[in-house]
Amino acid sequence: MDTVIVAFENPAAGKQFCSLIESSGTARCVLCRSGDQIRRLLSRQTCYCVVCSPHLPDGPAEWLFEDLPPICSLLLVGPQHMLDACDSPEIYKLATPLPREEALSTVRLLLQFGHRLEKYVRPRRTSAEQELVNRAKNLLIQRKGLTEEEAHRSIQKRAMDSGLRAAEAARQILRDLGVQP
Repeated sequence: MDTVIVAFENPAAGKQFCSLIESSGTARCVLCRSGDQIRRLLSRQTCYCVVCSPHLPDGPAEWLFEDLPPICSLLLVGPQHMLDACDSPEIYKLATPLPREEALSTVRLLLQFGHRLEKYVRPRRTSAEQELVNRAKNLLIQRKGLTEEEAHRSIQKRAMDSGLRAAEAARQILRDLGVQP
């Protein structure tokens, strides 16, 4: 289940927003109290959406936006006059009072957006890593009589079973077959 980080200057408003998101089954929420706490949390876990008031105890939420990972959207929720002070077109805004369905649909949309963005910002294999995978695949085809698809699945399975990237699994396979990686 996805995680949404929620931070409001008013702790009761933060708890209320968390309750709304969690009771709908949209995501689990982590309640924070400051921009700094959000930054520390984002350094340890993946999150696609941060919802907060336009101002946090340690400064404007706009300051936080620059530190968010590319897959994470910022949604400001507050009075229209406070939202108008934020002129960044990359920050999403919802004015209070906020209808329940509008809040939920916006958070769901931002979570979907983050999942789609992740495909484009996820680290890709380097050419050296791809060469390792190709070498391991070719050796599996030659020595074990596997098809290309079977060899590819074999490398993927090894990577998943051992919690490694495909290139590292390919390196292990090459060693197992007596070839210097």
